[in-house]
Amino acid sequence: MDISLIMKVAGIGMIVTVVCQILNKAGRDEQATLVSLTGIVVVLILLIGEIGTLFSTIREVFGI
Repeated sequence: MDISLIMKVAGIGMIVTVVCQILNKAGRDEQATLVSLTGIVVVLILLIGEIGTLFSTIREVFGI
């Protein structure tokens, strides 16, 4: 696992938080919800490779 992946996830989290707060203050709650869901999807896409590596390692360790 690389530190750049952690920084990317943290950066996306901060951007999504700021945008959601701005949209909530402007009374656009629906758009804020969509932004937060989009942020979650983007982070999951970034992490999917690492999750695959994790499952491969678990299979090797337990011999499944």
